[in-house]
Amino acid sequence: MLTETNTAGLTIKNIPAFNDNYIWLIQGNDQRCALIDPGEAAPALAELQSQNLQLDTIIITHHHADHVGGVAELLRHYPKAKVIGPANDPVMMLTQSVQGGDCINVFGETFLVIDVPGHTNGHIAYVGDGKLFCGDVLFSAGCGRVFEGTYQQMYDSLQKLASLPQETEVYCAHEYTSSNLSFALAVEPENDLLHQYRDEVNRLRAQKKPTIPTTLRQEKWVNPFLRCQEPDVMKAVSERTNDLSALSVFCALRDWKNEF
Repeated sequence: MLTETNTAGLTIKNIPAFNDNYIWLIQGNDQRCALIDPGEAAPALAELQSQNLQLDTIIITHHHADHVGGVAELLRHYPKAKVIGPANDPVMMLTQSVQGGDCINVFGETFLVIDVPGHTNGHIAYVGDGKLFCGDVLFSAGCGRVFEGTYQQMYDSLQKLASLPQETEVYCAHEYTSSNLSFALAVEPENDLLHQYRDEVNRLRAQKKPTIPTTLRQEKWVNPFLRCQEPDVMKAVSERTNDLSALSVFCALRDWKNEF
């Protein structure tokens, strides 16, 4: 199901891809649009053509195939489209390489690029217009696996994102919320806000609606990976580590989630 969010500034639509990916479509006040992480061309092309949209820009967070696999086919149909992506990740066909501290303009809105390594070495996120596009770093009630970087890097990346304004809308690249909540409830079974959120997520998914975007405020209530200094989270991992520093708690949580 494709849904649309229209707040002040840009209009955002999700385009479902594969089993649980989201391609994000950004539109300004005309028929030009941008796509974020188009891992699959067919659903994106169908949406562009049905809405008579012109693809202006493709924006990439990292190099995994389910985020870049549709780029070549999209460029075959829209050869003038710009491709913006990480300078330090092996992404092909870029016309503009960016890294933390750079800014890009998306239909009149300025987006800051943030380096968020961990999932991959060169993973980046984009924040602007009150919106965060974070690929596979932060999910609702969860975070990405650490494939190429270190746990320290992933922890630091999440802390960077958590420091953004709490009302920031989080547009991650996967519909993982239900499964993430199962783990979060194993960590904090007494967290009433988690139970309320699970009920809301179950309602949305039963109606085939997305659970994304979430907000950073919401995530600080329910996401164990952003709650490493909460007593109940520390207690939950105390049998897995003797070191209850925030980083050690994060590492124990990530290891636990890997086997959950």
